[in-house]
Amino acid sequence: MKEIKPASLILQGGAEFKGYSFGYDQAVDGEVVFSTAMVGYPESLTDPSYSGQILCVTYPLIGNYGVPEDDFINNLSQKFESGNIYVRGLIISDYSFNYSHWSASKSLDSWLREHKIPGIFGIDTRELTKILREQGSMLGKIIPSGSSLDGFEDPNLSNQVDKVSCKEIIRYGNGEKRVVLVDCGVKHNIIRCFLKRGIEIIRVPWDYDFHQLKYDGLFISNGPGDPEMCRVAVENIKKAYAKDEPIFGICMGNHLMSMAGGAKTYKMKWGHRSHNQPVRRVGTDKCYITSQNHGYAVDTTTLGNDWEPLFINMNDNTNEGIIHKRKPFFSCQFHPEASSGPTDAEFLFDEFLKLLYR
Repeated sequence: MKEIKPASLILQGGAEFKGYSFGYDQAVDGEVVFSTAMVGYPESLTDPSYSGQILCVTYPLIGNYGVPEDDFINNLSQKFESGNIYVRGLIISDYSFNYSHWSASKSLDSWLREHKIPGIFGIDTRELTKILREQGSMLGKIIPSGSSLDGFEDPNLSNQVDKVSCKEIIRYGNGEKRVVLVDCGVKHNIIRCFLKRGIEIIRVPWDYDFHQLKYDGLFISNGPGDPEMCRVAVENIKKAYAKDEPIFGICMGNHLMSMAGGAKTYKMKWGHRSHNQPVRRVGTDKCYITSQNHGYAVDTTTLGNDWEPLFINMNDNTNEGIIHKRKPFFSCQFHPEASSGPTDAEFLFDEFLKLLYR
């Protein structure tokens, strides 16, 4: 650990928190959001859905199990959710200077420095979370002592999906069935979940016209930012609705499929970022504990007549997925691949698989 240096977290609303710098020694700004997940900081930090955001982790002790060395096989991470850290900065209460885990190869501090990601520790994350819950997610910046940064950049004003999506077609696996994956910022465990089910994956950029490809099913991935920035993808999905090949969407995929079905989306006050969001399958008493990471939601009152809600959030009654009334199209707002998080909903991959073989 390098010499401890004072740092400040400054919110656009005027609140300021004093703490200490760790990770990369540089000022940074972004949208400050919080996650209540107790474990899984390597997976969270490498989740492209956090692009443009400064993440506050509410669990107090972070870094105690270090960071493992990643392996890439055929362009696919074996340990993380991507090949990069996508958060703009990290906010924690108590940083563990010593780490211990059989798979750890480095500290969280050294990993952040490798990727040039600033962090701040030693602040009251409970008080910060109370502010974000009362006033909503807001812009902020981490300022290490001796640094400065003017203004606040709003990441929601730029196309974050375009920043994290692949730039060329990537192929994974060999299987009897082929799925085109529209990459809006896909978590690698989604690809791993498909591959272990024997599916061939063709991963394409978010704005790619995939209709020229031959496929048995279409998948729309998770991703960061405002779904309104992805109108090109929405138009491509609308064309796919005219066909009968199964379609499955996760997180941003739920937003884009809903928009293609006529619905509108809206920005939530603080979003869902946790491993313990309860959802209920509409029309049943079946509930699932889910992992989530999103700041926008679907207004189901604007959904077209061919669609109906599939899941609903038991905490705030927001939409958690949609399903077509006649065709094999469905989506979920949560993460059934659950990395890291509960695996209650991984069966949705199997439901999609059944549609491919119908």
